[in-house]
Amino acid sequence: MPPDPDIKPGHTLTGAQFSEPMRVVTAERGAAGGWTLGLVGKRTDRFRQTTLTPEDVAALSVSAASRSYSAAGRLLKLGLQALALGSAHEYDPHFALSASRVDPLPHQLEAVYDNLLKLPGVRFLLADDAGAGKTIMAGLLIRELKMRGLAERILIVCPANLAFQWQRELSEKFDERMAVFRGAEIRNDFGGNEWLDRNQIITSLDLAKREDVLPGLRQAHWDLVIVDEAHRMSASNESRKSMRYKLGELLRDRSANILLLTATPHKGDPKNFALFLQLLDRDAYADVKSINKAMERRRAPFYLRRVKEAMVYFPERQPNGEWAARPVFTNRITRTADFKIDGEEFDLYDEVTDFIKRQSRRAAMQGDPRRARAVGFLMSLYQRRLASGAYALRRSLQNRAARLEDALNKASAIALAAPPDIDPDDLDELEDEEREKLESQLAAIALAA
Repeated sequence: MPPDPDIKPGHTLTGAQFSEPMRVVTAERGAAGGWTLGLVGKRTDRFRQTTLTPEDVAALSVSAASRSYSAAGRLLKLGLQALALGSAHEYDPHFALSASRVDPLPHQLEAVYDNLLKLPGVRFLLADDAGAGKTIMAGLLIRELKMRGLAERILIVCPANLAFQWQRELSEKFDERMAVFRGAEIRNDFGGNEWLDRNQIITSLDLAKREDVLPGLRQAHWDLVIVDEAHRMSASNESRKSMRYKLGELLRDRSANILLLTATPHKGDPKNFALFLQLLDRDAYADVKSINKAMERRRAPFYLRRVKEAMVYFPERQPNGEWAARPVFTNRITRTADFKIDGEEFDLYDEVTDFIKRQSRRAAMQGDPRRARAVGFLMSLYQRRLASGAYALRRSLQNRAARLEDALNKASAIALAAPPDIDPDDLDELEDEEREKLESQLAAIALAA
């Protein structure tokens, strides 16, 4: 029998007992001369623990680890740089700034590094005034979480008209590639689930809440969800939750971190605000009493709001040697701007107003609330177009005449479907396809009589 070899960590074992060369991780000599070994396969990288008798060891080929300097030095350098970057955030608290093309302001750094990143899990409402740069703050958060290995699957939900703005700013400032989902992408992906196939997605609020889209979205889990204009998800009361609010509940339960962005979080109703905060956490600050206590303490770890007057640039040394911070925004001075219309413009305004009143009054007299609501909404569209300009109104009236000519044959069938319950202020947030569908449905209901 050959002499019993001395087995040490780092040695490589080959023999009939193993299907691949095994690297020794741990080695412990037994009382009967055997060995208890911890081994890792060199091809599969799988760990196993085994006990070998002296006879088993004698049948093995044991080779010591050999040093080789033939590897590519460039790959070694890249590996060392990757290792350094992976832990750089532990030594540089603002590491994302070095990998971004932004010059952040003090209030933006405060929000990300003094509030968001100090939480064990991001469940936060960022409610700064409009123009504070919430997109930059969201981008910094994305970069920091990705560099820490905490975020890979990211979903941004915003109004449809802001989707490409989000995509452009994240690409230009943070080199983040986000796919914008529109209705066509969902319809064309038959038999698949685009929510699972892509890791970084931007989609519109009203697309994500659709009944035919929710099943696929419900299957996905996200590391980070960001909702812009999040106040549109609020609910009036517990018994009347809108589809947008239910979407917020779904995203809350399917994400590890969620950030809500809005400049108007509170509508003056504490119960409504409590329901809104439940989109962050179902239990924490879920009632008015707990919110009032947070207000009394003047500290809420889930909520941050700063007004424009409090936002300043970094301090600069003045000619007298003192340091002073210059405000980012000038003081707001509100005043009423008077304007007058006369001549043909006033005649047009007067005639459109009479037309709207006449059509609305006729619809109300028919005793059909559904039809009256549809006509009233359609008439308000013409007022909006008139405010945009005479050309916009002309095109709208031409479209109405065309519908009178071409759509009456199918108007009755379309009119059987009740018009959706939508706020006129939300019209501009709909995707083009949904807005055209809504206008066609409202026009058909109005024309069905």
